[in-house]
Amino acid sequence: MRGYYAIVDVTPELLGDGERLVARARRLLAARPCCLQLRAKGAGGRALAAAARWLLAVCRDDGVPFCVNDRLDVALAIGADVVHLGQDDLPLADALRVRAAPGMPGLVVGVSTHNLAQARAAAAGGADYIGYGPIFATGSKLNPDPTVGIATLAEVCGAVDIPVVAIGGIDLAAVAAVAAAGAAAAALIAAVDAAPDPTAAGRAVAASFASVAR
Repeated sequence: MRGYYAIVDVTPELLGDGERLVARARRLLAARPCCLQLRAKGAGGRALAAAARWLLAVCRDDGVPFCVNDRLDVALAIGADVVHLGQDDLPLADALRVRAAPGMPGLVVGVSTHNLAQARAAAAGGADYIGYGPIFATGSKLNPDPTVGIATLAEVCGAVDIPVVAIGGIDLAAVAAVAAAGAAAAALIAAVDAAPDPTAAGRAVAASFASVAR
């Protein structure tokens, strides 16, 4: 997992508009992200599953892994490639226990973390990758955690041996510093969605990571 981590962040009302959802996803997928995540805080399971199936289909067309945020049940039900769990979601150990059951697919499990202790715990607990942030102030959450900054991002990247996806208030000008700090990828929501050309913005994120030696 490296480069641009795309997120389709939608309100529950927009979930039912498949045409708009797919159009938004296609603009992000054209940038060839390492993953595309559906994030819909407060959505019911039925609506989330329907939207996830629409986006899974276009991700399959483009060969990009598809992630469901927060909901392991929905991720498994629709056949997603990745599930991303927050600190208040199903515990990592339980998610990994479900994944290990006979017949279960090899789902990638990511975990949101907001400090060094959480990052170390997720890595030690078997997470495949972590999200870390918010790096800077963000408007995508109603009650965001305290910002962590680039220096702490670098500390976390050096402390764990799994990919770190930086998230939270990152704009295009800051991506190079995020990549230089050791992050494997960056998730930008507002900076890409508000760009005149979201596809070009996503490509610029990927290019910043491509220019940094692993």
